[in-house]
Amino acid sequence: MPRELLSGNEAVARGAWEAGVAAGVGYPGTPSTETLENLVKMPGAYAEWAPNEKVALEVGAGVSLSGRRALVTMKHVGLNVAADPLFTLAYTGVEGGLVILVADDPGMHSSQNEQDTRNYGAFARVPVLEPSDSTEALEFTKLAFEISERFDTPVIVRSTTRVSHSKSLVETGGAREERETGEYAGKAAKYVMMPGNARARRVELDRRVGQIAAWAEEWAGIREVHGDSSLGILVSGAGFQYVREALPEASVLKLGMTFPLPEERIRAFAASVERLAVVEEADTYLKTRVRALGIAVEDVALPPRGELSVGAVAAVFGAAAPEMREPFGDLPARPPLMCPGCPHRGLFHVLRKLKAIVMGDIGCYTLASLPPLTAMDTCVCMGASIGMAHGMTLAGAEHGRPVVGVIGDSTFSHSGITGLLDLAYNKGTATVVVLDNRITAMTGHQDNPMTGRTLAGEPTVELDLPAMCAAFGITDVRTVDPHDLTGTEAAFRERFAAEGPGVVISRAPCALLVRDKKQPYAVDAELCTACGACIKLGCPAISRGEDSKAEIDVSLCVGCRQCVQVCRYDAIVEAGEACEVRGSR
Repeated sequence: MPRELLSGNEAVARGAWEAGVAAGVGYPGTPSTETLENLVKMPGAYAEWAPNEKVALEVGAGVSLSGRRALVTMKHVGLNVAADPLFTLAYTGVEGGLVILVADDPGMHSSQNEQDTRNYGAFARVPVLEPSDSTEALEFTKLAFEISERFDTPVIVRSTTRVSHSKSLVETGGAREERETGEYAGKAAKYVMMPGNARARRVELDRRVGQIAAWAEEWAGIREVHGDSSLGILVSGAGFQYVREALPEASVLKLGMTFPLPEERIRAFAASVERLAVVEEADTYLKTRVRALGIAVEDVALPPRGELSVGAVAAVFGAAAPEMREPFGDLPARPPLMCPGCPHRGLFHVLRKLKAIVMGDIGCYTLASLPPLTAMDTCVCMGASIGMAHGMTLAGAEHGRPVVGVIGDSTFSHSGITGLLDLAYNKGTATVVVLDNRITAMTGHQDNPMTGRTLAGEPTVELDLPAMCAAFGITDVRTVDPHDLTGTEAAFRERFAAEGPGVVISRAPCALLVRDKKQPYAVDAELCTACGACIKLGCPAISRGEDSKAEIDVSLCVGCRQCVQVCRYDAIVEAGEACEVRGSR
């Protein structure tokens, strides 16, 4: 059987394809994004980006209701958005298999918080499968569809950053299971969740969970490693890899399903070892529930936050950590910065100059909160910027400073529309800035309802933002080119002098999408006064030389001209002239 080197996300996509999934639906969010990007390339597969995770799960539910299989993908915070349909779908159950891939991010490599999706499984009372590598990611995804249909339930496949992005060899010779849509037959008592029907489905839900728990006791996905009986480790997911490397002599019980728990298997394992400890990251989910079963679990000083590592696990148990390559310690710091030529840089430069109070949102532009721009005050969750800006003006705490809610185009489609409607409906006065860079940039350039292309790259309708604003009753709508600092500043000054709500569309493509780079610029050292105005833009191409004067790395410069506009001494010129006459690095 052929073997391929696949990431966990690629393996989930392959597993869903082999399972005959009719549709993959999701919203891009690291570390889950690549799953649908791979699924859509597979023969006979269909995948789409939804505006947000709630819509994605509802689309998946419709596919399931038809009798076909659906895969819904998101990152951990996306499940917060999809929680509303999830909890009720646990009551209704399914027709075709409904599987939800949720990728957690311990360590917050690309997220605003840490969450442990296992808690959602127990809360909603839906099964949670946890693969520990790419092979299990493929196998567990296929199994999840079978469990979903056998037990009439949605199923969560919980991944983490390490499982989603690490690669291992996977057997990929399985053929695709072709499935046809049967004739639809309405089942109102099952799917119309008014109180009378919901009460009956609640009883059914409890019965179903009991059946799954009994099945899990015999499932081969629970792996038991017999080692030294003086120490037993209970673990799930990526933690299994850390434990096997850090504690190769220990006995290990790896759970492939963390809700419902296979209680008898856990009891038997606990009885076979002298000491029982739980190794898990993000939350004490397993330890708390195993102790609730009356089983003694030893307290170990695992890190209370962030990712685990082989070294951390070894240290907790007093074991010698395996020899590992030490990271280089003498490298210069590389702070996170917007790309050279990023259109957001000019926009935030203007907002800082105008002393705006900026309620921010999720996206690349969150980096504007860092020095040297220091031009964003908050970042909470998708879509929060608009509501928070409205709330700030309601409280009257701005003391004469303009209040702005800044939100990206994809994030606006995701959850900013209702916030804008609220602002208009309640006669708010805040300014909303939509950063329309023509792509979902932060997660790797996915299309969204404002780009005019689908996940498959096909042309489609493009959200007409000015028309939407007009439909909401917002008539003050302006479009600016953020690379034009003078024009952008003038537009904001006019907007801040106006009454009522207003929207400014900052429209310029992501710098990484611009294929035709413009003439780069360089610094004329004779004219530069080392004032630092260009440095304050925070462009990675600009730095200070030994004499404190600015220098521009022409290999990084994309010719956006933002620095040219802030230099009062005409010291920034086209690189060709500078290289020929004065020299440039």
